[in-house]
Amino acid sequence: MKRITLLSDTHGYLDDRILEFCAWGDEIWHAGDIGNLTVTDQLKEVRPLRGVYGNIDGAKARAEFPLHNRFYCESVDVWITHIGGYPGRYDRKVIPEILNNPPKLFISGHSHILKVMMDKKLQCLHMNPGAAGNHGFHKVRTMLRFEIDEENIQKLEVIELGKR
Repeated sequence: MKRITLLSDTHGYLDDRILEFCAWGDEIWHAGDIGNLTVTDQLKEVRPLRGVYGNIDGAKARAEFPLHNRFYCESVDVWITHIGGYPGRYDRKVIPEILNNPPKLFISGHSHILKVMMDKKLQCLHMNPGAAGNHGFHKVRTMLRFEIDEENIQKLEVIELGKR
């Protein structure tokens, strides 16, 4: 079993509450728009980190993190990308892969809107943790945490970090 803390769109912002929640899990996953590598450096000090770069990230982040990160966690095929859309509104750049080879868990950021929904046609769970940073139009900073036990994604929690 793995306990995962999922965040996105930090835009260079990290506070003690985020770090506190990240200490709970076994791994931290960042779905892009890191903003500054001091964010990921601090996260790596807490737990192992997987991530992707986002559209605001510069050359250093792009050298350290991929655009797409696809891997297995336990028995779950996971795909993280920053701009991916969601069921019924996938980004055109991910459509060929997601339709031909859907993961079990598809994670994206970018919208700053927390969203968890099932794509029943593809049997794929979509998660967007919203934005943990204080830059953007969102009103409340959010992230997610959950467990993966073999092929089961369970015990999903929404974390509200307060107003930005």
